[in-house]
Amino acid sequence: MVTLDRSDNVFVLTMDDEENRMNQGWLDGMNAALDQIDQAPDPVALVTTGQDKFFSNGLDLEWLMGSGVDMPAFVAGVERFLARVLAAPYITVAACNGHTFAAGAMLALCHDFRVMRSDRGFLCLPEVDIKIPFTPGMNALITTRMSMTSAHQLMVTGKRIGGDEAKQLGVVNEAVSADEVLPTAISIAAQHGGKDRNTLATIKERIHADTIQLLSNSAGTKPA
Repeated sequence: MVTLDRSDNVFVLTMDDEENRMNQGWLDGMNAALDQIDQAPDPVALVTTGQDKFFSNGLDLEWLMGSGVDMPAFVAGVERFLARVLAAPYITVAACNGHTFAAGAMLALCHDFRVMRSDRGFLCLPEVDIKIPFTPGMNALITTRMSMTSAHQLMVTGKRIGGDEAKQLGVVNEAVSADEVLPTAISIAAQHGGKDRNTLATIKERIHADTIQLLSNSAGTKPA
């Protein structure tokens, strides 16, 4: 489900399970990958990406509804992972190679920088249409990573936006052709990959203190 490669000081974490929906296997694999990065002795950076048409389509609702899993508890675990990415003591870049939906969009927003494919693929927060309310932590994450006007538009309409519009709205930093998504993300990560971890950790913890606290202590959510 998850592979981790390294190019000089940049780790590339690739989600490679079709739509990369978030289930227990996904969560365990992603946390294990971050454990490995955290143990690297040198200053590093992280690029997270998917494969083919999908970055991530968010929560695996079919699995959640059919497996007997406590949905709010699992969502709370995903939120703790999002807090971990948000507070990561190294520069992080989301290389959005394709569809970036729901919690998958929130994963992208947790990264310091976002690069999105401009020609195909959408970013979307469809919770209003699938009747899953945003938690306070999700709300804080979204509204602090883009303008309130952009956040309001995406959250209350569930509108799908492509890479160019996402850049215009300030949701992503760069919108490039499909073959440039990963190289651009790696370039950004490499440029900033030498930061001192302790200093960067403190800066991020203070910038995102309220959001990290809410995500880390969430009760989760389920369909209304």
